[in-house]
Order: sequence, then C-alpha cells, then structure tokens
Amino acid sequence: MQPGFEVRELRLADEASFREACAEVQAEVPTWDFSLGFDASISFSEYLRRLSAWKQGRELPAGFVPGGFYVGVVDGIVVGRLSVRFQLNEFLASVGGHIGYGVRRTQRRHGYATAMLRAALPICAAHGIKRALVTCNVDNLGSQTVIERCGGILENITCDPSLPTQKRRYWIPTS
Repeated sequence: MQPGFEVRELRLADEASFREACAEVQAEVPTWDFSLGFDASISFSEYLRRLSAWKQGRELPAGFVPGGFYVGVVDGIVVGRLSVRFQLNEFLASVGGHIGYGVRRTQRRHGYATAMLRAALPICAAHGIKRALVTCNVDNLGSQTVIERCGGILENITCDPSLPTQKRRYWIPTS
C-alpha cells in the first residue's frame, strides 16, 4: 500500500479527483454506482450535505438506510470508496450487506480494498453491529480474497434467479 493512504469522509477539496474516479468506474462498470447517488446537476457541496444527512438517517432516498460514505485517498487522489450501512433492509440483508467498497481499476492491487474493508469494521462496531455482512459477485475472485483476508466466513451463495449475478455472502466479526 502507498504511504499516505487514508480512509475518510469525502471533502470539498476532493471534488475533481472524485469526479475523475466516478468517470473511470462508470466507463468500466456502467451499472455500478461508485458515487452513491452523486448527481452532476447539483453542486458538490450539496452532495456532501446530502451524504451528511443520510449518515444521520435524514432525507434518505427510497431503499436507502442510514450509513456513512468514505473514500480511500492517497496524496489527494481518490483511489476507492467505502459505504457502511448502519442497518439492513430486506435487499441489503439478502444481497447488499453492511459494507460496500470499490477501487478504481487504475489503483487496484495495492491493498486499498483490504485496508478500506478493515477500516469499515470499527465503524460498524461503533454503530452496534457485532458481525458485518459483506457480499461479492461469485465471479469476483479479488473481492472474495479481500473479504476472506479480513476474516469473512462464507454463509452461502445466493440462488436468486432475479439477480444478474449470484452473490457470495460473508459475515465478519467487527471487534
């Protein structure tokens, strides 16, 4: 991992790098929302305000639960993102989990995903979550390795015909 790597909340000064990261991920995986609902039609400061409100359980979009949104940053460059959901709804309990993370293609294989997942565990513990549900696509060997490296214990693999890709469901102790 690069010296100076940190996991923290998104800041106003991150706007250019965050937009660049979003565009990179969008080009690779158009169906995945790296930004957690960033809408280019609003100001970045408004987006940060919304993230803060969502963390407190206010102004939640349909299907959202209270949770924090964080970024992995090295020398001012957003290399990845992390979302920690403080509770689970039906969808998250079966497919999405407490923790979601992603690393830009150009920043992979530096240990950032593992570091972000590890950083999420004390955040979960601070919100009373004793074991965190983390999922990944069945064909995502990289994420499977990250989750297992962080103590993930496989519970099952989904068998839901409505999903485009089945999910591996893991539980990780948070303390």
